[in-house]
This record gives sequence, structure tokens and C-alpha cells, in this order.
Amino acid sequence: MRKITLPIDNETIKELKCGEMVSISGVIYTARDAAHQRMVNSIKEGEKLPFNVEGQAIYYVGPTPHKYGEVIGAAGPTTSYRMDDLTAPLLDRGLKLMIGKGKRNDIVIDSMKKNVCAYLAAIGGAGAYISNSIKKAEVIAYDDLGAEAVRRLEVEDLFAVVAIDCYGNNIYEINK
Repeated sequence: MRKITLPIDNETIKELKCGEMVSISGVIYTARDAAHQRMVNSIKEGEKLPFNVEGQAIYYVGPTPHKYGEVIGAAGPTTSYRMDDLTAPLLDRGLKLMIGKGKRNDIVIDSMKKNVCAYLAAIGGAGAYISNSIKKAEVIAYDDLGAEAVRRLEVEDLFAVVAIDCYGNNIYEINK
């Protein structure tokens, strides 16, 4: 298992291989459909994004409300293709990792190869388990979106698999 600490650089991304298990620690950000749309609109309008995406990871998640004494509720990945039409502008600005579940389209994969990025798959249906690796969570933008607001998460040993590496090797295609 390869340990990844964020932020991440191109050299580390180039070492990640399709099918490899990784353990992620550091700061990651959450964003789903509505937050992606707002960020892409900000890019088009020349406005500042809610966080500097360079070298960072976005986790496609809309966590459930947390119970008293917990940092976050269940935090399982959402289906990634819903962000496909909104991903390339973020990769062009330096986003390095995306964490979700399911396939990505060719436009995203081509942008990943061009920008030296990787896509990681988290375990679907394991939101309560994954939430144990989240040590701190705070909403940093788009609070009106509720579960889909952008959050800054501090994680320790969040496990995932390299589903698509920066060379375009794709776990969803290799074992068809």
C-alpha cells in the first residue's frame, strides 16, 4: 500500500499505478454536482475559487449529518460521472486527485493525462467506515448547498484504489 500525503506533486502522481491501493492523509476537499457547477462558473467569470485547487484532491461526497460528538456523518463516495462535464477546468488549474466511484468519460481521462492527474475509487457503501478516517471537517463554501457544500476535511489513512492513473490505465477497462 502506498501512502499519499496531500498536497501532492506531479512526480508522486506519476508513480501511482492503476490497481494500486493507497492510503491518503492530509487535507482534501469535498464537492459534488452543484458545487462543481459554481466553481466552473467562477472560473468562467474570472473569480477566485473557494480554495486553491493546485496539488489538491476533491472527494465526491455529500456526507450525512453528524451525530453529537462525531466529526462527520457517513461519508461514502458518490458516482463520479455526474461531475465529468465539469472536471476538466479544475484539472487545468492544478487539481491532482479525484476520489469517487465508477467510470469516467474520455474527456476526463484525456484531461488527466494532459494535466498529470489520477482518479481514485473509494469503497461504495462504506460511508460509515470511511468517516472514521476523517479527523476534522468544516464547510468553507456554498453553505446553502447543505450536504453538497464544499468542505475542508483533514483525513488520516483514507483508503482507496488507483482506478485511473495519469497514463490513462483504467481499472474499469483492464478487466472487462
